[in-house]
Amino acid sequence: MKHISILVPKGAILGSLEGTRQLFTQVNQFFAAKGQPPLFRVQLVGLTKETPLSGGAFTAHADAVLADVQKTDLIIIPALDGDLRLAIEKNRDFIPWITDQYRGGSEVASLCLGAFLLASTGLLKGRQCATHWMATNDFRQLFPDVNLVTERIITDEMGIYSSGGAFSYLNLILYLIEKYAGRDIAVLSAKVFAIEIDRETQSPFTIFQGQKEHEDEPVKKAQEFIEKNFQDKITIDQLADMHALGRRNLERRFKKATSNTVAEYIQRVKIEAAKKNLEISQKNINEIMYDVGYSDTKAFRTIFKKITGLSPIEYRNKYNKVAAVA
Repeated sequence: MKHISILVPKGAILGSLEGTRQLFTQVNQFFAAKGQPPLFRVQLVGLTKETPLSGGAFTAHADAVLADVQKTDLIIIPALDGDLRLAIEKNRDFIPWITDQYRGGSEVASLCLGAFLLASTGLLKGRQCATHWMATNDFRQLFPDVNLVTERIITDEMGIYSSGGAFSYLNLILYLIEKYAGRDIAVLSAKVFAIEIDRETQSPFTIFQGQKEHEDEPVKKAQEFIEKNFQDKITIDQLADMHALGRRNLERRFKKATSNTVAEYIQRVKIEAAKKNLEISQKNINEIMYDVGYSDTKAFRTIFKKITGLSPIEYRNKYNKVAAVA
């Protein structure tokens, strides 16, 4: 029997905690229906027996506290709520326990913003991690030595797992169920809980925000210029001249401050504008393409799909109800 310890951090989001517990315990019910013993021993593990969740709206009753669990097979870190730096401090006592368990052979999985607590252990240094796209800027600031993959729903590296934003944690739990119980049980779980299985990217849901929480004023001004003039052809040399910087100096500082090259930033801003047009307007694809400053149809479609995971037509059909009906 595989021992699963679902942590109950202070300020955890109830949905990811309870949804995880439900899925794993449902697998046990599937096995029971076939006259087989349960596959998982599922426990809620807290720092204390009772823990407030979701801003104090709920209280979770743990099955065990850390001192009770000497060995476990899989640790699940649910999503955290509120100020993430404060949430890390409130739950710092989990960190040595998670680290010791991992070094003793346990696997560890973070759900959505639970990645902040996992990254605080140092176990993610040099490794891939996913989290909610809204928190990418904060995550990069706090954990620059982690390879954040913003487009991924699931990461799996050396017994450490992570999931993308919000309810995409369900896909990670299905992934783990498939690993431990087999594909047929994972598919059955997906059907019972009405979860779309095998989703790989959160790119269609991502809203590009830009990274402006830095102190490099010339870079910040260059970002603002791009965002106001994205319809025009903007060159790196032009931006460098505007701010009295050498091209290489600007490129280096821009990448350091924003985690994007200048060219990538321009593309992201253009595509974000195109996405908004596709969501609300009835213009055809070529009109929108020209509006955001592209003249090459193939290039536009290629970059759009690279960033969003969908073609412009697929994106419109997904998010523009009027256009889809028409």
